[in-house]
Amino acid sequence: QEQLVESGGGLVQAGGSLRLSCAASGRTFSTYAMGWFRQAPGKEREFVAAINWSGWSGGRTVYADSVKDRFTISRDNAKNTVYLQMNSLKFEDAAVYYCAATPSWRGLQRGMNAYEYWGQGTQVTVSS
Repeated sequence: QEQLVESGGGLVQAGGSLRLSCAASGRTFSTYAMGWFRQAPGKEREFVAAINWSGWSGGRTVYADSVKDRFTISRDNAKNTVYLQMNSLKFEDAAVYYCAATPSWRGLQRGMNAYEYWGQGTQVTVSS
């Protein structure tokens, strides 16, 4: 059974940092593109960042404009884990963060429908 499990969420002050992790199990996701999405209360789920696997594209990444230069996505294929380092957090970054996986042949995708596997999410709360 393929499974993605997020961790690392919590309460952080505005301007602070958090690192989210997404541990994959049940299959090897090293050849999958991995993405992070988030959903705030009353809003639709939105794309945050994605990273392709290291073989074809050298681990190419793409980010939403709202997080570019503040967030960094990375992966450790040996640990079957993808990370999202979040710096300079803002109030509007507060949301439930989800990781997702899609076969790499699809390329880096911003759309939710492209992703086949999803985690249950981890809450990020930003306080003043």
